[in-house]
Amino acid sequence: MNDDASTQIPIEEVFSSKGRIKILKELAFSRELNISELCRRVSLNHTTTKKHLDVLMESGLVEEKVFGRIKIYRYRIENLRARSLKNMLDLWRSV
Repeated sequence: MNDDASTQIPIEEVFSSKGRIKILKELAFSRELNISELCRRVSLNHTTTKKHLDVLMESGLVEEKVFGRIKIYRYRIENLRARSLKNMLDLWRSV
């Protein structure tokens, strides 16, 4: 059931911030974004967005891919928890 050892963050911490939830939703539907585009879409500054991304990466829901100086953040749909959350977001959006 545990997709990786990094998913030990309590659910309360993952969902404790509106900003973090906005980031999760945006990545779940966009799949991959750089931090500048993500900041623009969720209306948060770079520092705040990066702090939220660090928590989401630690939870296993998001991963960072590095291409030279460029970092891309990707929603980890292969992670069972991420896939379940995406299904819930799809359902929420459709009702």
